[in-house]
Amino acid sequence: MTDDNDDYPWEPPLAGTEVEHVVGALDRLRTTFRWKAGGLDSAGLQARTGASALTLGGLLKHLAAVEDHTFTTKLAGEPIGAPWDETGWDGSNDWEFTSAADDTPEQLYALWDGAVERSKARLDAALSNGGLDQLVHASADDGTHASLRRLVCDLIEEYGRHTGHADLLREAVDGLVGEDPPAGWRP
Repeated sequence: MTDDNDDYPWEPPLAGTEVEHVVGALDRLRTTFRWKAGGLDSAGLQARTGASALTLGGLLKHLAAVEDHTFTTKLAGEPIGAPWDETGWDGSNDWEFTSAADDTPEQLYALWDGAVERSKARLDAALSNGGLDQLVHASADDGTHASLRRLVCDLIEEYGRHTGHADLLREAVDGLVGEDPPAGWRP
């Protein structure tokens, strides 16, 4: 555990606010996922392990869609919009996983990187306008709205699950192992 932001900018502070820790945990998982999925060619992004059809390319595309869906539709009730309305996205998780095989590595990395950039801007704006306690558009069947805290925690859970998948897939591709990116790593 370190507090050196130059070598490890993805690390949350050792003693920060709730927002710094929650957003920091999300950013650390995003960074670890991107490191596990990064720098691969088409074959690496399409590699599978065991009986699973899961690929790193599919995970990149899926998490990009989850980022945009979370911080447009769930947060504000807006349509997911570009670039999804131009890709044939049908709103199902299966599409992201299967259609990724038709995308180049450059397209997949740009899609994920762009989605995270948009999400960070939307989350920063939402935090400025009411913090983690504010209610968002997403609601349960009884009309109870979720808080922004719930959206961020759900995204942390989503990344935790899929970063574990990425860890196994990447090790099978080229043997890359480790819990965290090395000091100074950048995508």
